[in-house]
Amino acid sequence: MRYIIRAVKYFVQISITMTIILVILMALNLVSWDVNVAFNNGWRSVALIAGMFAVVSAIYPIFGYGKRQVVAAGDPAQYKEDIKAAMDARDYKFVREEEGGAMVFQLRSPFARMFRLWEDKVTIEPVLGGFTVEGLSRDIARIASSLTYKFRSNE
Repeated sequence: MRYIIRAVKYFVQISITMTIILVILMALNLVSWDVNVAFNNGWRSVALIAGMFAVVSAIYPIFGYGKRQVVAAGDPAQYKEDIKAAMDARDYKFVREEEGGAMVFQLRSPFARMFRLWEDKVTIEPVLGGFTVEGLSRDIARIASSLTYKFRSNE
């Protein structure tokens, strides 16, 4: 279900962004206001473009979200404060701790959260041999390397 919600969010975001760009071009008289003139096949082209947006939106959540492993020796509880400090430095705030010791963080800035469609949650879960970081792929790559550096510098 979460996958479908993310795909719909991305479809709406892409559609709104492209509509705004098109309206700006039309307002500057760079493109005709008549859809049949602006696009080669008129409304058929608009439907094809919307279909392409739907395909991209359906595929993006597969690549946009993931998990990364962070290696850490010892008891995961000893790293909690280091994790919170590292996440605070990356402008994430601690939201809650779930059963099993998983920590959930989200961005502090409402503006940044809005641009990520409120899909900014990062979960750091203790596993055998370290932690699993789950969230947006572009964020977890930075977070995982930051945590790895922090854990190594403390050893």
